[in-house]
Amino acid sequence: MEVLGRIKHIYETKEYGSNGFRKRELVVTTEEQYPQHILLEFVQDKCDLLNSFSENDRVKIGINIRGREWQSPQGETKFFNSIQGWRIDSLEQSGTPEPPPPPFDPAENTNTEAPDDLPF
Repeated sequence: MEVLGRIKHIYETKEYGSNGFRKRELVVTTEEQYPQHILLEFVQDKCDLLNSFSENDRVKIGINIRGREWQSPQGETKFFNSIQGWRIDSLEQSGTPEPPPPPFDPAENTNTEAPDDLPF
């Protein structure tokens, strides 16, 4: 699955527990008639994928929806969902166009052989 939108906020990476579990959250605002602010999480080594992005960038994010069951000490069962990102790509257009090739100057052409028009 994928989410497309504009980055609203990128949070700092947080570590949990003594085993070094890392998580970094990101809010993406979808660009549709009724925009949604979606919280996504990147975990472990995927946290570093966000380093080259900043707020207001247009992105496409590959996601997995995760669900888990939890039982409270009182015996009540609850279910939780999370959206985990595993890939992020920029949708921004390149800001600098490629320069055009220099104009042809016949004085610089020192090739005296006939051009090879053959397709093979």
